[in-house]
Amino acid sequence: MKSVTLSHNTRINKPIAEVFEFFSKAENLNLLTPPIINFKILSPLPIKMFPGQIINYQIALMGIPFKWKTKISVWNPPHSFVDEQISGPYSKWHHQHIFKSVGNETEMTDIVEYRSKGWIFAPFLHWLFVDKKVNEIFAYREQQLNEIFRNN
Repeated sequence: MKSVTLSHNTRINKPIAEVFEFFSKAENLNLLTPPIINFKILSPLPIKMFPGQIINYQIALMGIPFKWKTKISVWNPPHSFVDEQISGPYSKWHHQHIFKSVGNETEMTDIVEYRSKGWIFAPFLHWLFVDKKVNEIFAYREQQLNEIFRNN
């Protein structure tokens, strides 16, 4: 199966420094992940972000627990960072976070390139479950970001 690319833009009514500071704290991922994913950070907190930093998580997809290990491969405050899966539920996960100042607001763009596991069943599993779930996660994330930054 080929990789799929998802691009998602979110406009946040706060300056870039404040938005990037929020994303520089790995523990804030708990606020941005739907409860049904049962997301847990296994690495000791707080986590200092830098290129090469490894972060261990546990998630549940369709009730099945998975360990997920990612690496911060790019760290360019306050403009961008990239996390890549080392091991976990996908055969590929490359997530670019791009932040752009637009007046007193921030335009955040997520570009995720991912590929489902499942051998010859991967295209079917992707169509049936994975694509829908990844899109739901980013929709939830945008909703949470709007709520978090509206109330701060």
